[in-house]
Amino acid sequence: MIQNQTGATVLKGTFYYGIISPFSYFYVKQRHRLDQRVDIEPVPILLGGLFRATDNRGPGEIEAKRPHTYQYCVWLAEKLGLPFRFPEHHPFLTVAAQRLLVQEIANWEMVERAFEYVWVEGKDPNLSWPEFCLHLSLSADTPKPDAPEIKAKLISNTERAKTDGAFGVPTLIIDGHAFWV
Repeated sequence: MIQNQTGATVLKGTFYYGIISPFSYFYVKQRHRLDQRVDIEPVPILLGGLFRATDNRGPGEIEAKRPHTYQYCVWLAEKLGLPFRFPEHHPFLTVAAQRLLVQEIANWEMVERAFEYVWVEGKDPNLSWPEFCLHLSLSADTPKPDAPEIKAKLISNTERAKTDGAFGVPTLIIDGHAFWV
């Protein structure tokens, strides 16, 4: 625990996310509500890996849930007053983008830009990699990360999320408790 400017105790938190999740986008856009009480570290994971590890599936992968989930997301974005546009193809592969966020040790600003690329611009990073990189303030010729240590770190992040109690994203861990936010 640390203290904020007013001397109040601030908890440490971990936010596990995947840019494929519209619910993670909604959280990222509202996270400032907790700034005075929780210092939250964003940690990218591979959602598909977490699903496999927890014998789970995302609502976008379940035909009967997909339309309901998509309609709910559109409604929620309107209710929250957030810009929102589904990518043309969803779900889509996120491994390269998540590895990039690991490689760049993405801070909140970069994390927010990544989510905006997907959920405001409505784009799949795999289909427009150079543009995605530019959107993150990186060079357009940034290669898709393939280094063994970056792959291992993403796997480690995902395993840590499972150990901490995550079964999907967004998951916020505070004081040993997992919250699906």
